[in-house]
Amino acid sequence: MTVLDRFLKYVSFDTRSDENSESFPSTAKQLVLGKELAKELEEIGLINVGLDENGYVYGFLPASPDRENEKTLGLVAHMDTSPDVSGENAKPSLVDYEGGDITLANGTKTAENVFPFLKNYVGQQLIVTDGNTLLGADDKAGIAEIFTALEYLVNNPDVSHRAISVCITPDEEIGQGADRFDYARFAASEAYTVDGGAVGEIEYENFNAAGATFTIKGINIHPGSAKGKMKNAVLVANTLISALPENETPATTEGYEGFYHVTDIEGNESAAEIRMLIRDHDIDKFNARKEFLNKLVSYLNSIYGEGTVSLEIKDSYFNMKEKILPVMYLIDNAKTAMEKSGVTPIIIPIRGGTDGARLSYQGVPCPNLSTGCENAHSVHEFVSVPALEKMVDVIILLTTMKGEN
Repeated sequence: MTVLDRFLKYVSFDTRSDENSESFPSTAKQLVLGKELAKELEEIGLINVGLDENGYVYGFLPASPDRENEKTLGLVAHMDTSPDVSGENAKPSLVDYEGGDITLANGTKTAENVFPFLKNYVGQQLIVTDGNTLLGADDKAGIAEIFTALEYLVNNPDVSHRAISVCITPDEEIGQGADRFDYARFAASEAYTVDGGAVGEIEYENFNAAGATFTIKGINIHPGSAKGKMKNAVLVANTLISALPENETPATTEGYEGFYHVTDIEGNESAAEIRMLIRDHDIDKFNARKEFLNKLVSYLNSIYGEGTVSLEIKDSYFNMKEKILPVMYLIDNAKTAMEKSGVTPIIIPIRGGTDGARLSYQGVPCPNLSTGCENAHSVHEFVSVPALEKMVDVIILLTTMKGEN
C-alpha cells in the first residue's frame, strides 16, 4: 500500500479526542482506528503487536542480522485529531496546485495572501479538505509514513536496519498521549515522534506548558437594588483578561516568544470561570508567567474582596531541550537522513508540544520530525503528496543508520 493510500484510509476514521471526557482514551472511536492499525502492523509482519486497553498500539520489528546489539529505535505518532475542529466525515481531495488561492469544495478559500507559504507548493499535488472538517494530517500523516517505511523494510530484507519499536498513541491533542505509555513494552531508549509540520522540520525545543483555571465568585442582586451590593463575576473576569499583556498572545508572538492564551470563558453574575494556556520556551520566563498570574489574583482580591478570585495552575509538559542536548547525534542523524533524501533540514522550536517532550523526561529522548502537514487543526489543513513520500524515505534512512551502543 502506498503512503497516499494509507493516509486517505486513515483520515476516513473520525478520531477526535475530547478534553472533557473522563474515559481513557477520551473517545471510543479512537479504538476503532487502533484496532485497524494493529491489524495492519501484523499484516506488514511486525511482532509483539497489540492494541492495549488504554488505546495504545505497539509493534516491534527485529533488527537485521548482526545489528542486534545496537539500540532499538522508537517511532511514535498519534491517532487522535484536535477537538478544536470536527474530523467527522472528512472528505479529502487531491489538487494539482499551480499557484494562487485554493477553493475548497464548499467554497471556502485557502488564500495565498493569508498563507503565503503556499508558493512553496507550486507544482505539487496537495491533499486538501472540503472546507467542512480538518484533514487529520496531524498526525495520520505521521502514521502513514511510519507504516509505509516499515512495510518497505520488511519487503526488502537486504536493507540492513536497527530494531524498531513502534507506538501509536491516543489523546495527544489533549495532552494525555504519554499518560499511560508502556515504557517497558516500548523497549526503546531513544525515539522520534513523526508529528511535525512542513517537510524538513526537525524540532528538539518545545514550550514549557501549563494550564490555568480561574474561578470567580460573584454576588448577584436584582439590578434595581444592586448599588453597593452586586459583585458581577462577568465584569471581574473582564478586568482579569484586560490585565493580561496584550502583545503576549498566540496572535502576536512567534519563535521563542511565550504567551498567555485564553481558551474558554463561561459564567454569569454569580460565578465565572476562565481557562488559559501558559507557554514559554525559557523555564525562568515560564515560572515568571505563573507568578504574574498569582500576583494578578492577589491584586484582584484586594479590589473585589478576599476569595473573589482563585487560581489553579497545572503543569502539562516541559522543554525537552535539556534532555536532547546530551544525545545530539539524534539531530545529526535526522539532518543527514533528510539531506540524503533531497530534503533541506530546518531546525526550529516547537510552538507547542508533542508526546516526545514527556517521553524525553521519562528517559527516552525523543525529538520531533516533520510530516509535511500545514495549517493543522483547521479546515485549511493540507499535506503534499511529495512530502509524504519524502518522509517515508527519511524514516527508512534513519533506521539504517548505526545506533549508539
